[in-house]
Amino acid sequence: MAPPANGNVKITSRDRVIFPDAGHTKGELADYYAEIAPLLLPFAAKRLVSLVRCPQGRNKKCFFQKHRTKGFGPHVRSVTITEKEGDTEDYIFFEDADGLLECVQMGTIEFHLWGAPQSDVEAPDRLVFDLDPDTGIAFSDVTQAAQDVRRKLSDHGLESFAMLTGGKGVHVVVPLTGGHSWEAHSGFAKQLASQMADNEPGRFTATMSKEKRKGKIFIDWLRNARGSTAIAPYSARARSGGPVAVPIAWEKLEKAPNAHPFSIGDTAELLKRAKHSSLKGWGKAEQRLPES
Repeated sequence: MAPPANGNVKITSRDRVIFPDAGHTKGELADYYAEIAPLLLPFAAKRLVSLVRCPQGRNKKCFFQKHRTKGFGPHVRSVTITEKEGDTEDYIFFEDADGLLECVQMGTIEFHLWGAPQSDVEAPDRLVFDLDPDTGIAFSDVTQAAQDVRRKLSDHGLESFAMLTGGKGVHVVVPLTGGHSWEAHSGFAKQLASQMADNEPGRFTATMSKEKRKGKIFIDWLRNARGSTAIAPYSARARSGGPVAVPIAWEKLEKAPNAHPFSIGDTAELLKRAKHSSLKGWGKAEQRLPES
C-alpha cells in the first residue's frame, strides 16, 4: 500500500500489528484511512461519531468511546450534548482527514455514526435498519431480507441503500431531510420493523432478546434512537482480517458471498469500485420522513 497522501498527522508505532491473523499493522490501517477518506468523509465529517479503539490491536483490550478525552489532536473536535439524565458530555466529531487520522493515531479501528449532524443533533436525518441474522442463517436469506425492507420502505415513498457491514449482516440506509423529532424517527423505524416481524414471525423478529432471535433475522431498528449509532460506510471493523463496511448496489447485493468481502488491504479496488455507475449517488436522496 502506498504511503498516505496526507502527511499532516504523524502516525507512531506504524509497525504495531493490529490484525494478527492477517498481519495488518497500525501503519497500514492509517494508510487505508488516508486513502479512503474521500469516500468516508462525505458520510462521517461534521457528524457525531463513536469510536471503537483497540490501542494494542484487535486481540487485546478494545473499548467503545463516544466522549472526547485528553490525548486527541486538535482536529478531533467536540460538541456539548445534554443527555437523558440532564448531564452534559462532550461528544466527538471531525471535519476532515486530519481529524480522522488523529483518531486512528489514538488506536481507533471503527467509526460509528449518529443519526443526526453535529450542527443540529436534535434533527435526525439518517435511518438505518440492521439485518442481523442468527447463527446458521444463510447470507442469501439476509440479502433477501434487505430487499424486503427496501420494498417496505418504497411503499412509504422512501428510497434506500444497501451496505455490507463488514460483519455478518446488511444495513439498509435511508437518508432523510431533517425536520422531524427523534421520537418520530425511532417510532417510524420501530413500526416498520414490528410490522414485518408480525407478518412473518417465523422469519423476522424486531426484539433484541436472544431467545426470540433463534433461527430468525433481527430487524434492528434500535440504531435510530437518539444517541445510538451505526457503522460508517468504509469503516474498518475490529474483526479477523481487517474487513470493512462497504456500500453495494441493490442489483449486486444478491451476488455478495458474505458481509465482509473486502478488507483494508483492498484500498485500490475499493477506490476503483466506488467510481462505478452502480454506486453513483449512493446514500444520497432528498426525502422526508412520512407523517404517521
